[in-house]
Amino acid sequence: MAERDERQPQPSGEPAGGPADEPGFADQVGAAIRGSRLGHLDPQAAPSAGALLGAMGGFRGLVESLLPGILFLVLYTTTRDVLVSVLVPFVVSVGFVAWRVLQKGQPALAFAGLIGVGISAAVALITGDAQDNFLWGFTVNTIVILVLLGTMLARRPLIGIIVGALTGTPYAWRTQRAKRTVAWRATIMWLVVVSARLAVQVPLFLAAEAGTPGSIEALAAAKLLMGVPLYLAAMWVTWLMVRTVLDSPAAPGTAAGDAEAR
Repeated sequence: MAERDERQPQPSGEPAGGPADEPGFADQVGAAIRGSRLGHLDPQAAPSAGALLGAMGGFRGLVESLLPGILFLVLYTTTRDVLVSVLVPFVVSVGFVAWRVLQKGQPALAFAGLIGVGISAAVALITGDAQDNFLWGFTVNTIVILVLLGTMLARRPLIGIIVGALTGTPYAWRTQRAKRTVAWRATIMWLVVVSARLAVQVPLFLAAEAGTPGSIEALAAAKLLMGVPLYLAAMWVTWLMVRTVLDSPAAPGTAAGDAEAR
């Protein structure tokens, strides 16, 4: 009698090797993404302003993201007082967090914003220079650029990991040529978007350091315009790119090793 083969076939699209019960990096990132507001997006659905707004925390999340920056711009333009200009947005951010906690909501977005506003305010108050309120933002953008570059050097473009997590097919982006191409192009697009923020805002910061009139106001306005509005536009384009390849089948003979070799 022939010996029975107890081995189970490898799931389609999942690279061989490694115990199935040990989550890899993509699985861990995927779990985090699915637990966030971004996890509510359905890449297969038609892009809509409402869905993107929901991923940003809804209208309330949009206000929590934009209002501190608007307050800084208005207050500094009208008062030229660094203390007032950085403390009022910070107090407003504290209010947002307290409001969510009292309503037993999810204060994660507001709390994350509070941390950023708090660090920015602290740096500006310590130095006494209004333009130093933007140093934390430069630091965050630099970290994002390094993360994007790191995933690209590891041949795991970040957008591929994110979309793979949202669709429940984390390995398809490595084994299917069309999806791999979109993952790379979308990740490069985000790298350009974040780099553009620094390319525009750092010269304005340096101009403010040199005492050029109006440069701080221009820097604050650039940060607002190149913040949420630019990110929403980039998310919309990414969504459109992803939808074009979601249903594309794997090419015959394509394997994970082929993806690695490329």
